[in-house]
Amino acid sequence: MNGKNREKFLFVCQACGHQSPKWLGKCPNCDGWNNFVEERVTPLSSARQASPATAPCQLRSLVLPQETRFPCRIGELDRVLGGGFVPGSLTLIGGDPGIGKSTLLLQCMDTLARAAKVLYVTAEESVQQVKLRADRLGADAEQLYLLAETSMARIVETARDWKPSFLVVDSIQTVYSHELQSAPGTVSQVRECCGRLMQLAKGEGITTCIAGHVTKDGAIAGPRLLEHMVDTVLYFEGDPSYPYRILRAVKNRFGSTNEIGVFEMAGSGLREVPNPSEIFLQERPEEAPGSIVVPSLEGSRPILVELQALVSGASFGTPQRSTIGIDHKRVSLLIAVLEKRAGLPLMGQDIFFNVAGGVRLDEPAADLGVVAALASSHLNRPAPPRTLFFGEVGLTGEVRAVARPDIRLNEAERLGFRHCFLPAGNLKNIPDAAGSLQLTGVSCIGEVLDQLFQS
Repeated sequence: MNGKNREKFLFVCQACGHQSPKWLGKCPNCDGWNNFVEERVTPLSSARQASPATAPCQLRSLVLPQETRFPCRIGELDRVLGGGFVPGSLTLIGGDPGIGKSTLLLQCMDTLARAAKVLYVTAEESVQQVKLRADRLGADAEQLYLLAETSMARIVETARDWKPSFLVVDSIQTVYSHELQSAPGTVSQVRECCGRLMQLAKGEGITTCIAGHVTKDGAIAGPRLLEHMVDTVLYFEGDPSYPYRILRAVKNRFGSTNEIGVFEMAGSGLREVPNPSEIFLQERPEEAPGSIVVPSLEGSRPILVELQALVSGASFGTPQRSTIGIDHKRVSLLIAVLEKRAGLPLMGQDIFFNVAGGVRLDEPAADLGVVAALASSHLNRPAPPRTLFFGEVGLTGEVRAVARPDIRLNEAERLGFRHCFLPAGNLKNIPDAAGSLQLTGVSCIGEVLDQLFQS
């Protein structure tokens, strides 16, 4: 056989897209194990190779139209998007199977279809199955059209013929391109199909949304490839044991990142939660040791959440450490700071830590609340009622200032809190009209423990 006509095969990592001529157990790029899958390398078709050249244009001569957005009339989603969808943008929504991605997309597109044509491509379900969900959600917009298709070529052809204002592909892992021989869902197929959708969105001005599954490690399949290709990346998070879902923006070319939207999963679909602080605190026990409230800042929104710590004697030789909703290493660091700087003997204790309500905290402003919860549980002394804490804790036990203390305090005052421990460095940035809140500035964790548990 002629060497030029021989088929070529490569092994491709399904997590990062790294290619290797032979199978490898561990990927040298992302350090993932057992991720290599053999894929056939197909040369580019002549039609794709012969793309017309584009003439350069002068930057200063460009005239941009006034930016317009399409609000979807779902307040929490519009908040995360920065005001609505930008025309011609490509948005990726990822999450665990069954978390509510299809429900959110169908509710959103039903609202948009009241004023524009929407094409909803269902690549995983039949149109009858989508109709059942639509009846449950009450989605019956006249300009909402369904298409059950998995071929990317036919999806693009239909979109160009119908010229919808909005296009949804649910999901990217189940569509495929005939130009590739690999199976749907592989890195090559996901990359190719996402690239075709990007060309369609930018070339035709069709606002496109794609749904993506997450892997067992909690990342979208082919994360580096997709996140770099799309304009906006939204993650749909939630604990299956709780009805609440959090939509988080981790990339947004047209707005701020790290904004979140809070939803409640109900029988009739997803409902907005405009006041998440009240929801997360409504079942908090009063005067319980180890229970502390912190004002976390998610984007521009303050949310009050409850931290729960349980410190008990170790039953075995090696103490147990378990955390839910917060970085395990961060809690271990704060345990060591309490042991070294405050003299609390925690290293030999079993410690369990939980963020109530299924929320996940990432910012260091919750450090002071973690310290207070651990000390409260260890000493079996509850914190004073209607008291909250925030501040970053360093390795020497100092309490450092954090961003936007004013809006944190405004949210706490709105919910009826009376006392707040905060970094001393933040006191000078608080307006004189602090309302009914009593503010106590602290510079180290020792001051907090002395004032909380003096006797």
